[in-house]
Amino acid sequence: MFEGQPQSEIDARRQRDPEFKALYERHQKLNKKCMDAELGVLPIDGGTLGQMKREKLLAKQKLERMYSSPLN
Repeated sequence: MFEGQPQSEIDARRQRDPEFKALYERHQKLNKKCMDAELGVLPIDGGTLGQMKREKLLAKQKLERMYSSPLN
């Protein structure tokens, strides 16, 4: 998700910022569910998959904004 960014910086942000951590974990769960659905492991309909992908994208966009802004 954070291409080119050191994982150590992302991990440090997750430790310092509870909101970032929760949103990061939500994004990871949505990503796994979407991949499972696309592989046929998780049986869900196309509408639900589309909604999950939109939620995942919104979470990613917010995480990227949070990451690029300084932590107060």
